[in-house]
Amino acid sequence: MPLTTLRQFLDSKQIKYIVITHSLAYTAQGVAATAHIPGKELAKTVIVNMDGKLAMVVVPASRKVDLEMLKAVTGAKSADLASERTFRDRFPDCETGAMPPFGHLYGMRVFADETLAEDREIAFNAGTHRQLVRMAWDDFERLAMPETGNFATGGSLRRVA
Repeated sequence: MPLTTLRQFLDSKQIKYIVITHSLAYTAQGVAATAHIPGKELAKTVIVNMDGKLAMVVVPASRKVDLEMLKAVTGAKSADLASERTFRDRFPDCETGAMPPFGHLYGMRVFADETLAEDREIAFNAGTHRQLVRMAWDDFERLAMPETGNFATGGSLRRVA
């Protein structure tokens, strides 16, 4: 069901994409490994609470969201990871943790790490823990209209107090 919604959206915009089916995996690095995609080429969607509103931050699977950098670039006063309990109901057509990075479909702003634009294509969860969508970065950028900046680090996640 989740892929049907995403496919309808992409098809309605006449976007070229491919669907990749892989073994069950729950972590971004696990998905990258089972789908044989380098971690820097797979985008993961992280839900954050910024100034009291939910937003999506899209970063390469091989990197972590840096909440201090996110605040600095966006001007947010507060930013923290959202709990699954907080956002689960916002994505009724998706398995928890497998949301595609199209925030406007769910009433959220989207922030994408600028390193994702270095590749011609982007791959991301398609609403399930078994399927990815791969499409051109330019098409993703046109549809998702993400605000881009340096939001990721190769180090461990830094929480904001």
